[in-house]
Amino acid sequence: MTLKRTHILALIMLFGLLSCDRNHTESNWENSFQNHHVKGTFVLKDLGTGKTLVYNKKRSHQAFVPASTFKILNSMIALQTSSIESVDDTIKWDGVDRGYVLWNKDHTMRTAFPVSCVWFYQELARRTGKKQMQKWVSDSNYGNMSIGPQIDRFWLDGDLRISAQEQISFIEKLIKNELPFNKTIQETVKSIMINDATDQYVVHAKTGWSQGIGWYVGYIESNNNTWIFSLNIDMENINQAVIRKLLTYDILKEQNIIE
Repeated sequence: MTLKRTHILALIMLFGLLSCDRNHTESNWENSFQNHHVKGTFVLKDLGTGKTLVYNKKRSHQAFVPASTFKILNSMIALQTSSIESVDDTIKWDGVDRGYVLWNKDHTMRTAFPVSCVWFYQELARRTGKKQMQKWVSDSNYGNMSIGPQIDRFWLDGDLRISAQEQISFIEKLIKNELPFNKTIQETVKSIMINDATDQYVVHAKTGWSQGIGWYVGYIESNNNTWIFSLNIDMENINQAVIRKLLTYDILKEQNIIE
């Protein structure tokens, strides 16, 4: 009886510590959101331990348009279906000024991805076509898998929806090369996702913004571990764009993942 009681007490203490740790983490992350004056959710998965921490759990399961985070999947689909032969093949700019100087020129996938060039990826989607696009979105189990009728806008203001939790699952499959694409394609897309690198870590990520929702999703590799992150916030103005990365880095620093 004494031994059983000891075990029960130990389990109670363990669950209590885990609950305190989770509550402490959520409280710290809430401070970060408040400091940046935004509402949203953040999901962080430690691939070494399998542990997932979440701020605003309810919202983490709420689905939104993926906006430009869909460029991760769009890139793989385009390469797999030969809508473009390589990340270094050029698509000529059509001469239409879209109000952003970095878009107003010829692009390759390697140059279009980091500046989130919408027209480039719309052209890739049109080349892929609705039938092939639907097949690969479904095979990838991406969000609600609904692309609707508009082949070049469904990820911006169409039917496609994905949650922060689903973004984590998608990125984890990409890290492990478990998506339904050639391994070389998955590795190539991971390489063009790099947007920050130091001696201590490398960040592979993509931003997005549409319909009042700002995204920042990806993963960070250190010398001894990998973490996946997914952030979405209410973002009514493009001037708030910088908050996505600042908030993410605040949390990564708080978790001692980066300095």
